[in-house]
Amino acid sequence: MAKRMHTAAWARTLERSFSAITRDTLRAGTRAVSRALKPTVDKRRPPPGAGDWIPGMALGPTGARRFRLYRPPDLKFGERLPLMVMLHGCGQDAKSFAMSTRMNRIAARERFLVLYPEQDRLANAQGCWNWFDTTSGRAYGEAALIMKAIDQVCLLYPVDRARIALAGLSAGASMAALLVTRHPERFKAVVMHSGIPPGTAHSTLSALGAMHGRRATMPLMATPVAMAASWPPLMVIHGGVDTVVSANNGHAAVQVWADAAGARASKGRSVQRGQRYPMTVTDFKRRGSTVAKLVEVQRLGHAWSGGAAKHPFSDGDGPDASRMVWAFAAKQFRV
Repeated sequence: MAKRMHTAAWARTLERSFSAITRDTLRAGTRAVSRALKPTVDKRRPPPGAGDWIPGMALGPTGARRFRLYRPPDLKFGERLPLMVMLHGCGQDAKSFAMSTRMNRIAARERFLVLYPEQDRLANAQGCWNWFDTTSGRAYGEAALIMKAIDQVCLLYPVDRARIALAGLSAGASMAALLVTRHPERFKAVVMHSGIPPGTAHSTLSALGAMHGRRATMPLMATPVAMAASWPPLMVIHGGVDTVVSANNGHAAVQVWADAAGARASKGRSVQRGQRYPMTVTDFKRRGSTVAKLVEVQRLGHAWSGGAAKHPFSDGDGPDASRMVWAFAAKQFRV
């Protein structure tokens, strides 16, 4: 009898041990799965704030690219809104760029749509737009997919096609400039933040040289009459201590735009807002109209000026680039 009781007690102890091991294993497995899925879950969760975060995909002969569209709240029946196209830099995606720039917050207040095309990591492991790869045609293929995304959004959502602007950071800025050179009539304004002008590189190797300011920029294939009639004005924002993309590229971008339009530089003016980094603003004008604007931000590195603090490629101490982008675009929309 004592032996049977001892055996039963041992069995119950063993069962409890197995149960405890099973529970611990399941908990550890659940935690591991949660950790593994967290980046995917976080990526799908919309940025904070009112409005809609709408997924989409653009398809074309050269492949497919995902995009996200921000739609401000309380749209009125029949309302047509401007569209701001935002092209992220390397190491970013649609959501991280939206959160870094906080452009959605401005869009909610000023009432415009924001399109965030997203580079595929299979096309570039670092998430960079391949703006430089013109020899193989890959750059043009990606530009065509971005145009597909714009066309799709214009078809499905209340976009005022006469009020579309384009802005980008780093590789996104370079892709924005390339896009405008191929479709100048589609945009009212273009903003390059810390980018390289078109015609400066044609391959990976030449892109590296361009980043360090060691490549000459080719003239734009446009006449002054064509520039004045259909090309959008350009604003360049560049950090004075950018060690990733030389500030020489900012100067080259506005100069090539100005040369093509026959514009001349006015005297630069110093501007500082509160405790933010000071900046020098230079306008390039033709017959009183601004063709290009250069904003050189002192003490700013390779980061979105005035962006959300603690986000990669974002410097909260700089003047607010998102506000400058919208103000520049809104002025062109009124013209």
